[in-house]
Amino acid sequence: MKQTIGFSEFQDAFKSLRPDNFSLQGLGVLWDYFEQYENDCGFEVELDVIAICCDFSEDGWENIAKSYDWIDLSECETEEEKIEEVKKCLEENGALVGEVDGGFIYRDF
Repeated sequence: MKQTIGFSEFQDAFKSLRPDNFSLQGLGVLWDYFEQYENDCGFEVELDVIAICCDFSEDGWENIAKSYDWIDLSECETEEEKIEEVKKCLEENGALVGEVDGGFIYRDF
């Protein structure tokens, strides 16, 4: 049995189970990602808040760079260059889902 939900129900599911995992903006990015995924693949995604929270994260570029020491920022001189390098690394590894104010939504490695 399946139920079609809208963004409001998607947001409410996270608020009730994992209210601190994603910002409202981050939930919007995830919503768009899953909507596009469903359209591209032709099948529906089951809403499993816990699984999504295990597979995806929202964080700032500095924390991402610290968490994944293979992201090399040594050649970057400015903060903007560092942000772009983190973004590039996420993109190249197929992990970038989207950007939010102050960070990124990405698939965990």
